[in-house]
Amino acid sequence: MLKIVAIMLSGMAVGFLLRKRRLRVVPHLVTALIWALLFLLGAEVGSNPQVVGGITTLGLEALWLSLAGMAGTLLCSWLLWRWVSRHRKGGRR
Repeated sequence: MLKIVAIMLSGMAVGFLLRKRRLRVVPHLVTALIWALLFLLGAEVGSNPQVVGGITTLGLEALWLSLAGMAGTLLCSWLLWRWVSRHRKGGRR
């Protein structure tokens, strides 16, 4: 953990020292590194037999969580819309 904090602080120091320079390659480099990390994460998950063996259970849980999240969002949006509509008709804001 200390190593990670040290790397972050050194990156912040380098960024502070180079803040006036125009570094055009950095956004492209960051994007490429994020894509590489996502690929490696997928390869690591795909090579884990426990995750691959339980993919149906994980898929059903993900489906349930997403449907429950959407239902909660719709319910709260509907309640907020009713509350806002009622206060606008009454003239209060």
